[in-house]
Amino acid sequence: METLARYLMLAGIGLLLLAGGIYLAAKFGVPLGRLPGDIRIEREGLSFYFPLASSILVSIILSLLLNLISRFWNK
Repeated sequence: METLARYLMLAGIGLLLLAGGIYLAAKFGVPLGRLPGDIRIEREGLSFYFPLASSILVSIILSLLLNLISRFWNK
């Protein structure tokens, strides 16, 4: 049970950091969700939105961040 509790606490801290990053991005005007590669189709009775470019950008940033964390964690 202690291991599960640790993982839950780490997940909570991770979510808190993620939420803080999203909040700061919105505060500084980072246009996540409105980048040039995001797909948006709006018609009468239909609204479709897929943030393709924003998803790729967030994926690259998280990959770099987790790669740096893993390099320092293993030393």
